[in-house]
Amino acid sequence: MAENKNRALAAAILPLVGGAANVTTVVHCMTRLRLGLADRSLVQDEALKAVPGVMGVVEDDTYQIVLGPGTVARVTPEFEALVEEERAAAPAPAAQPVPATAGAPEPHPVTAEELAARGAEIKAERKARNATPLKLFLRRIANIFVPLIPALIGCGIIAGVNGLLTNLGWAPGVTPALGALASGFMALIAVFVGYNTAKEFGGTPILGGAVASIIVFPGIGDVEVFGSKLSPGQGGVLGALGAAVLAVYVERWCRRWVPEAVDVLVTPTVTVLVSGLVTVFGLMFVAGQIASGIGTGADWLLENTGAFAGFVLGGLFLPLVMLGLHQALIPIHTTLIESQGYTALLPILAMAGAGQVGCAVAVYLRLRRNASLRRTIRSAMPAGILGVGEPLIYGVSLPLGRPFITACVGGAAGGAFIGAFSMLGDTVGSTAIGPSGWALFPLLAGNQSLGLLIAVYGGGLLTGYLVGFLATYFFGFSKQMLTDLNADVDAGESGEARAEAEPTDAAPDSPEAPDAPGTPGGRRPGTPPAPAPAPAPSS
Repeated sequence: MAENKNRALAAAILPLVGGAANVTTVVHCMTRLRLGLADRSLVQDEALKAVPGVMGVVEDDTYQIVLGPGTVARVTPEFEALVEEERAAAPAPAAQPVPATAGAPEPHPVTAEELAARGAEIKAERKARNATPLKLFLRRIANIFVPLIPALIGCGIIAGVNGLLTNLGWAPGVTPALGALASGFMALIAVFVGYNTAKEFGGTPILGGAVASIIVFPGIGDVEVFGSKLSPGQGGVLGALGAAVLAVYVERWCRRWVPEAVDVLVTPTVTVLVSGLVTVFGLMFVAGQIASGIGTGADWLLENTGAFAGFVLGGLFLPLVMLGLHQALIPIHTTLIESQGYTALLPILAMAGAGQVGCAVAVYLRLRRNASLRRTIRSAMPAGILGVGEPLIYGVSLPLGRPFITACVGGAAGGAFIGAFSMLGDTVGSTAIGPSGWALFPLLAGNQSLGLLIAVYGGGLLTGYLVGFLATYFFGFSKQMLTDLNADVDAGESGEARAEAEPTDAAPDSPEAPDAPGTPGGRRPGTPPAPAPAPAPSS
């Protein structure tokens, strides 16, 4: 039954992205089906967003369909199978895009569909701005670590269960085995990083893994560098990344100069030898110092400026996502998990999603007559609570503008709450990266009891919800915004709902201020938008 459901969702998506002939690549991450498309104009965005099970769409270097954690891993194989079947059965040209309806649109109130379109415009403009060498490099770094997230999550949960059983004194015959299961991947994570790095930078993946394996080989402890012996794992994932990148360039040099007759013998030997020696006598030491500095810096930051650091990180995380700079945090998280057993930064950053949830509740209550937007919020709210924030961000707060800013205020408050406890010595961390919201509870770890960690993290979520709600309810709308947005009464809303609707004027305590970029304020319903979209609020 579940397999039929996943196949049905894949079958509904495929024709709306232009059919198999329009699909060039198919991959998935934690929450999104990422498609390479031959012709972007063949995609029917609005119809795709209306498919049950599709939480939203995001356009970046690939076309990304948000399906949620768990679901995307089951739908992707079905989608790939359908693509292959369609190509084998009828390799016909892709269908032509549906032409737009001629004529000027009739005046109408702003709907959720229009907000989604504005969100897509903002996303497209941001994509163009983000195509810089630095951000493209950070994206490549993210591509190295994102495939490791499922293993980090699985091993992290097993580690949490093992710790709980050990503290309770239960199942003593099983806990050593659970400890091995939880630690095995982390002990060899450098090998996987090296493999993915070489693959991402165009080298032979197995050579990248071979060079990186030197870092975790137990015998490396017999090697002395700069007057002290190395230790297995020194340099960790940063050393593995550097070693594999070096291996790629050495391999490229060999492919260019080594004769083809001996290439199969010489190239892999020289690649492993040269990059391996540089790793042992240089990279491991340097990367070890950097990794140690990252751990020490994170500890100092949270112990001495915890509340302020939490406020800044929680409030600015979503703007960092909008700018594509959040990908620089992935190696930092992984380094902290490898060296300390958890990353204390992730629970703080997760508060950004809590602010979005509180913001969405406020929008839902303030815009009682906008039935289409309220439906969007109802469908996206469960995913938002579980930490999948894209539907709320791109479908609600970001295209509205000011609510996106007030949502960030909620995230800042939640981050300050958790950061304040770090200053008191109660550090809350996560044993994996990827999950957020309520989905992070099974992965919590730190220097205190599990009950206290749950209480602190839960308190941060509640703070983010509350402040995000209050900031949006009282400061997220101007009078003009309420006039434009709070007038969509469709056939699906009853007369009682219309009677309960608020007046379209702003509340007395709502500030009268110009609308933020991307908001519909400043024009009456039905007036065509400006030719170019306004900059996103985060820029």
